Amino acid sequence: MLGPAIGAFAVAGAVTAGYQSMAPTGQWYGQTFTGLPRGSKQMALTYDDGPNDPHTFHLLEILAKHDVHTTFFMIGRWVQQRPDIVRDVAKAGHTIANHTFTHPMLSLQNEAVIRKELLQCRRALQDAVGEHSNLFRPPFGARRPAVLRIARELGLGPVMWNVTGYDWNAPPAEQIERKVERQVRGGDVILLHDGGHKQMGADRSQTVIATDYLIARYRAAGYEFVTIPGMQAAPQAGVAAS
Repeated sequence: MLGPAIGAFAVAGAVTAGYQSMAPTGQWYGQTFTGLPRGSKQMALTYDDGPNDPHTFHLLEILAKHDVHTTFFMIGRWVQQRPDIVRDVAKAGHTIANHTFTHPMLSLQNEAVIRKELLQCRRALQDAVGEHSNLFRPPFGARRPAVLRIARELGLGPVMWNVTGYDWNAPPAEQIERKVERQVRGGDVILLHDGGHKQMGADRSQTVIATDYLIARYRAAGYEFVTIPGMQAAPQAGVAAS
């Protein structure tokens, strides 16, 4: 009788460990920033997988129209290809952050690869714009203790999210908007994409449209859009959102 019970416990533990390695708000493997306590009137839009031609440019136009600043988690190899886009993002006053060099699932990589991915992305960003933020987001949200430890050894602060638009497969803007609306509770870090990890030129036109709508909607509801550093500076930022 004891054997099956131990086996079931082991399976449950493995499932939980796997979930925690990918769950955006999971804190089992180490603390990550996922937003402010519910009810805050601040909101942070974040964009992964750029820079991307032409959709990062289009997104910058929408953000400028609304006078909103956001946070871009960039892939180093795309930064090397299009440093001009990165410079435009920086000139517009947005926060630029590390999203690794090639976008691997870091939870499956050895420590040497993890460190190399973070350092190569940092170098590409420095070559493009010089000083940038110390923020880092693991691709796919995948992490284990070594990922977070190495990031912190390199002076990088891990940032996840608690709302996602599920936009990586370029669904219609209305679908992206509905997904976000169902999750927003205030104090949210919203995950969207201005690029794609497989190739430059990924279609993010629907994300651009959805961004225009979301800013207008939530501004009208009294929300303030801030960058991740701006959100982390809020007095209530010491309490992790869950």
